[in-house]
Amino acid sequence: MADLGLWGFVALGAVCIAAAGLAFGLFAMLDRRGSGRKHSAMLDHVAFLFDGESLEHASEAGQKILARGNLDDDPADPDADLGWTGVAQLLRARFPGLPASAAQALQEAPGRLPARDPRDHAQLTLSEIRGRLSVVVTEESPPDAADRHLAIIRNDELHAVARAANLFPYPIWISHADGTVIWSNAAHERLADRPDRMSDQAKTILSPLDLDISDAQDSTSRRVAIETGESDRTDWFDVTKTRSGRNGFLNFAIDISPVVEAEIAQHRFVQTLSKTFAQLSTGLAIFDRNRQLALFNPALIDLTTLPADFLSARPDLQSFFDRLRDNRMMPEPKNYAGWRQHIAELVVAAADGRYHETWSLPSGLTYRVTGRPHPDGAIAILIEDISAEISLTRRFRSQLDLGQAVIDTLDEGIAVFSATGALTFSNAAFRAMWKLDPESSFAEMTARDATRHMRTICTDTDFWTNLRNFLSQTGGRDPWFADIRMSDGTPIECRVAPIAAGATLVGFRMRPVLQVSESQAKGASMPLG
Repeated sequence: MADLGLWGFVALGAVCIAAAGLAFGLFAMLDRRGSGRKHSAMLDHVAFLFDGESLEHASEAGQKILARGNLDDDPADPDADLGWTGVAQLLRARFPGLPASAAQALQEAPGRLPARDPRDHAQLTLSEIRGRLSVVVTEESPPDAADRHLAIIRNDELHAVARAANLFPYPIWISHADGTVIWSNAAHERLADRPDRMSDQAKTILSPLDLDISDAQDSTSRRVAIETGESDRTDWFDVTKTRSGRNGFLNFAIDISPVVEAEIAQHRFVQTLSKTFAQLSTGLAIFDRNRQLALFNPALIDLTTLPADFLSARPDLQSFFDRLRDNRMMPEPKNYAGWRQHIAELVVAAADGRYHETWSLPSGLTYRVTGRPHPDGAIAILIEDISAEISLTRRFRSQLDLGQAVIDTLDEGIAVFSATGALTFSNAAFRAMWKLDPESSFAEMTARDATRHMRTICTDTDFWTNLRNFLSQTGGRDPWFADIRMSDGTPIECRVAPIAAGATLVGFRMRPVLQVSESQAKGASMPLG
């Protein structure tokens, strides 16, 4: 030891002092940590004191909860609810048995409420202090640094999630098994036009949103109507209720009012169309893209005599036409294979809008059948009874043929010019006299074309010019007569007469030439007596 010298003793003393200082600092730090834990445990108590329904005092931890509960940009928002309702809403998420009012809670004091989660051993204590209500949340043990750090992280995450939920445009809320709302976002609160409190009127308005769910279900959904107070407006929501925890439920409501309004408008439109189709005399059958009957009207039953139960069973297109063939309500095919091919071609033509047929039935009826394309690959078959139209057309054609046959027996050549100057009618005598047949050309023969041809086989006369001028006149017109002569000298009597609809009838009659013999001529010149 003597060999160490003075500097050795100095160095040894310094080491001892440093060791003692380190030990003292370590014990002091441990002591401060322990006392800090005790002090932190006291400061971490969540405590509130209420005078009636108003909050009179809150501990530092309670003030933090109130600041966290206010999700506005300013945590110290003076408009925030600092009464029992606002505080209870923050605590009820953890302690669902909290009374609805401070007065009721004061009646139950002293009392303890367990946390909702069985793994959470915290308790909420209700007590009376000089007529005031004290609410204290006690933890089982004070948190250590790691727990505190994790709690802060989770709290920040929950704050962000809650803020996002408040900005979400559709209602979201958490409810207890008895229907009590533990938490709700701003959209849920706006339904009842309330900023932060659940009034009796709000409960009445929002009660349809609380769906019934059986113990065997984990989730349920239903469409719900919410009365708005306006006679002509109702809000519709698609509500989903899902179990969250043992006694809690997470609820979502999506506003589907535009969808419901569109469905109602579509339903009314379909009803209008159905009523219109029901009054149509044309049979209508619409086949969907799978070629199954999707829609038909009563006229189809009347025209096809197909039973309503058969049509209501939505037969396919092939079965539909097979049944028509069996009922002899369409032309009988020559062979079944050709019939199948005909139906296949019918479907293709109807899908392109090219199908158009006239069915002459054994019963004497005549149907016009048309195929038209429909949206989404569907096709529409229209069946129309045109028996009366065909009968009228045939009768009219018969009368025209009879009238033509009668006119053709006349020896006077007759031509009829329309108001526009077109040659619309002529008889056999006219065609033979002028070697002119208007039916031989596809093009319409005009008065100029006809008179130019007839002028070439007549002597020079102004009759044709006068006739064209007369045809172009409007207003009152009088019949007139004229004589012309063919190139071979045959005289022709002409008569021009206006008829109905501005048309003009022109008649040509050949006058016979008298042949006088020489003896007759001499006898005519002999003097009498």
